[in-house]
Amino acid sequence: MNKVFLIGKIITDIDFKFIIGSKNISIARFKIATLDKQVVPIKAYNEMADYAYRKLNRNNLIDIEGKLEKDTVVTAFMTIIC
Repeated sequence: MNKVFLIGKIITDIDFKFIIGSKNISIARFKIATLDKQVVPIKAYNEMADYAYRKLNRNNLIDIEGKLEKDTVVTAFMTIIC
């Protein structure tokens, strides 16, 4: 099973786009810096992308649950810690 749990601070703006002709409707991309200073790219699709666009901002500390695809974490669940 490929499951990832991360806590980190958002270090980029949320890039939100709609996708035409794909099984996913929307995508949000951003990067976080983990507590040990590693930079990790994050992708969120559909409902999680909408949540990221509406609720998340740069410098938010967030908790992410997802899976690793190549060098990017694809979220299944995320929450704002502070």
